[in-house]
Amino acid sequence: MNEVVQVRLREAGKISYFATGGLKFSIGDYVIIEQDRGLEYGQIVSEPEVVLDTEIEKPLRKIIRKTNPWDHHQIEKNKKKTRELIQACDKKIREHKLPMKLVEAEYSFDRSKIIFYFTAEGRIDFRNLVKELANVFKARIEMKQIGVRDEARLMGGYGPCGKELCCAKFLKDFEPVTIRMAKDQNLPLNPTKISGLCGRLMCCLSYENQTYRELIKGLPQLGQDIKTEKGKGKVIALNPLKRSVTVEIEDGKHIEVKF
Repeated sequence: MNEVVQVRLREAGKISYFATGGLKFSIGDYVIIEQDRGLEYGQIVSEPEVVLDTEIEKPLRKIIRKTNPWDHHQIEKNKKKTRELIQACDKKIREHKLPMKLVEAEYSFDRSKIIFYFTAEGRIDFRNLVKELANVFKARIEMKQIGVRDEARLMGGYGPCGKELCCAKFLKDFEPVTIRMAKDQNLPLNPTKISGLCGRLMCCLSYENQTYRELIKGLPQLGQDIKTEKGKGKVIALNPLKRSVTVEIEDGKHIEVKF
């Protein structure tokens, strides 16, 4: 058994479990963590919990310690170098005429590695690009192709609700979101109304999906003919929260029928 906490890598990276090693942490603490080929930093986003070995994705890495003032100075120093990294990589991409869009770049905490995030329509042969960047920055280079949702997570922003994007704030993984969820919640099927900054369906459509699926059980379907106290009619709208439907009866009037 292991005591673990969830840590978000860097500012908007992946959330993973790390062993506490018996150290005490609180949500919001910044920590130095053990990663492949070096050290990285992250932020605690959960309370400690004890789990079985079989419940954790291997390998389970450790938290080294809480960050100190020198660590924060190093983190800020690395962030200030981001513009230089992006400009250099953009220049090389143009020289090699590669069909890719550079989104973000960042140093690992100990500066042993630089990660470049990009989007592209297909697979890109960037081997020569990596070699040249490694010669320029004297560090290990990782090119990471991401999707439009990951791009929104990295860039950040605010949704139509006025709050920070869920993907940048707290989402651990991207769950499938379908147009059926919007239909079940009786939302207008207007792409501008139900799409996020990434251009995909908003992640929050899935939050109440299961509740709506339970609420619509037993309700007639749209377009279905039903009998009411005022005669036969056709269902033209559903209201799952009220457990009711709007029916257009034979004389053209609309009535609400509860179930």
